[in-house]
Amino acid sequence: MKYLEYKGYTGTIEYSPEDNLLYGKVLGVMGLISYEGETGKYLEEDFKAVVDSYLADCRAEGKAPMKPFKGSFNVRIPSTLHQKAALKAMESKTSLNNFVAEAIRNQVEKESD
Repeated sequence: MKYLEYKGYTGTIEYSPEDNLLYGKVLGVMGLISYEGETGKYLEEDFKAVVDSYLADCRAEGKAPMKPFKGSFNVRIPSTLHQKAALKAMESKTSLNNFVAEAIRNQVEKESD
């Protein structure tokens, strides 16, 4: 699946055969911010319009817009896996954070090939 990107925001691209319509939602923000279009061009235009509208609403309300994928997230794993990863990181003379980031990077790059 490909995604739309605009001003640091990512949106999905989906298709509704019942409506003969493309649609999507902005990922990584609270609430539902959705958009639609009859063609890819119109879908992308509506995506950009809803992102701009969201940012304008935040400015008008004096609130900071949510930053999707800010680079920080919690991961819950079994304690035995946590211990093994921490020990491997120490053996590699790196932090657990760097060890996990590298493991994710390797998996994502492998999937992209």
